[in-house]
Amino acid sequence: MGIYINKGNSGFQSSRKTEYIDKSGLIGVVNQTLFTDQRFTCVTRCRRFGKSMAAKMLAAYYDRSCESRSLFTDLQIASNPTFEEHLNKYPVIYIDMTTFITSFGEEQIVAHIQEELIADIQNAYPQVVYENGEHMMKYLQRISIKTGEHFIFIIDEWDAICREFGSKPQIMDEYLNLLRRMFKDVSGMEVFAGVYMTGILPIKKFKTQSALNNFIEYSMVSPGNMAPFFGFTKDEVRQLADKHGMDFDELEKWYDGYQIGPQPSMFNPNSVMQAIQKQWCESYWASTGAFDAIKDYIQLNFEGLKDNILYLLSGGRVKVNTTKFQNDMSDIRGRDDVLTVLIHLGYLSYDRYKKECYVPNYEVSGELVNAVEETNWSYVVKALQQSEQLLENTLAGNTEAVARGVEVAHTENTSILSYNDENSMACVLSIAYYFAHGDYLFHREYASGKGYADLVLIPRKNVDSPAIVIELKYGHSAEEAIAQIKERRYWEKVADYSGDVLLVGICYDKEAKTHDCIIEPLTVEH
Repeated sequence: MGIYINKGNSGFQSSRKTEYIDKSGLIGVVNQTLFTDQRFTCVTRCRRFGKSMAAKMLAAYYDRSCESRSLFTDLQIASNPTFEEHLNKYPVIYIDMTTFITSFGEEQIVAHIQEELIADIQNAYPQVVYENGEHMMKYLQRISIKTGEHFIFIIDEWDAICREFGSKPQIMDEYLNLLRRMFKDVSGMEVFAGVYMTGILPIKKFKTQSALNNFIEYSMVSPGNMAPFFGFTKDEVRQLADKHGMDFDELEKWYDGYQIGPQPSMFNPNSVMQAIQKQWCESYWASTGAFDAIKDYIQLNFEGLKDNILYLLSGGRVKVNTTKFQNDMSDIRGRDDVLTVLIHLGYLSYDRYKKECYVPNYEVSGELVNAVEETNWSYVVKALQQSEQLLENTLAGNTEAVARGVEVAHTENTSILSYNDENSMACVLSIAYYFAHGDYLFHREYASGKGYADLVLIPRKNVDSPAIVIELKYGHSAEEAIAQIKERRYWEKVADYSGDVLLVGICYDKEAKTHDCIIEPLTVEH
C-alpha cells in the first residue's frame, strides 16, 4: 500500500461507518466514460458539498489493492450492469493537492509533486526502472506498455494550487503545464483508463478555451448529469429528519435552496449532517480564504455590484453572465465575475434557465451579512443591525417606532439606491426587515405604474407569529395604504395561510422626507 498509489479503501470505510447518504450512482456515470474519449472528468463544487467523499468512494471502488465489494453491495451501484466489470480492477493514483501546499509551500511545489509521485510509483513498480530526469508521464507510459495496465488517476482539490498561488504566474504556468503533459498529450489516452478531478473552480480558461479542453467539466453553473450527486435532495433530508427526530422545516430553512442544474432543490450536505449530529440547526459554514480574496472586489462596486449584493440579501434575484469568468480568482474583471465566483463558492445559487443568481438559504444569508459587516458599508450594517428591533416594534404595533425605523433604513440606503424605483423600495424594506427572514418567508408584490412596493411576510411553519403585509405609498396617507392592502387582498398570495395578519401601511412624505405608519390586525380564514 502506497502513499499515493494503491492506497486501499480505508477512506471510504470511514465514511460507511458513519451516517451515509448513497451517492454511489456517480460510479456508474464515471464507468461509462472509461476507455472513451470522455475519460477525463472534472467535477467542481463548493466546499462542504462532498467532493472528497466522492473521490474516496471512487478510489475504493477502482483500487485493485483491496477488496471493496462489501462496501458497495447495499448501495445503488451494486445493481448497475457495470458494477462487476470495474470493481477493484485498476492501479489507482490518488492525490489531494492541499497536502502539497501544507507540506512544501510555494517553493518548487510542482517539482515536489512529481518527485513524491515518482518515488511512490517506483516502489509499486520496481521492475520498471526509473531513468533519472525522466518526466513522470513518460515513466507511467513505459509502465503501461510493459505491464499492459491502465491507471485510474484521482486528483482531489485540483485547483488548490490555483487558489493559493494564483497571483504567482510562474507557479501557475508550471502547474498547468504538468497537467497538460499528463492528460492532454495523446499518451494520456494510452496510460489512463479514467481521470477524475475535483475542485471548487472549473479549469482555468485562456480567453474562451479551457487549459485542459479534453476534460468534460461539471460545475455549480453547469452540472449536467452529475447534478444528483452534488448535494442532498429533499427526500434524502426528509428521511434523515424522520430517522433522527429533527424538524425537516428547520433543516429546509437553514440548508436548502440550491438549484443545481435540473435539480430544483438541493441541501448543503455537510451542514445537514452536522445539524443531525448535534441535533441543532445553526450556521456550520466555515469562511474561506477564497471569499476573503474577492471581498475587495465587492467593495470596488463593479457596475453597481453593491446594489446587487443588497438586492440579493433582500431576497431578490440578479441576472449574471457566468461565461465571462476565466476561472481564475486573480483575474476578476467585473461584476459578473464576482457573482460567478460567489456561485462557485456556494454563497449564491444559480438558476441556469433564467441566468439568475440568488441567496439560497438562511445559513448562507447570515454568512453574507457577516461578510458585509467586514466591508466599509456602514449604512447597510446599521440597517441590518436595527432590523430585529424593527420587527419587534411591528409585532407590538408600535407605529411611531416602525415609521422611524423605515425612515432610518431609507435615509441610510439612498446613497446607493434610488428610492423612487420599485425594486429599490422593495430592497430597502427587505433590508429593514432582514431579521424577519429567520421566522418568515418573504413575498414581494409590485403594483404597476403606481409608484409603490409592498411586502408580504408569511410565518414559517411552527412560528407562532402573525403574517405581515407592508404597503409603502408616496404622497398619500397611511390610511390609503391600508385601504389598498384590503382592496387587493395581498395576504391571499399565499393560499395555504390562515390566521392573524398585521396590515402595515407606511406613507412617505417626499416634501418633508418623513414616514407615517398605521398597523391594523386582521384574521384570515380559508
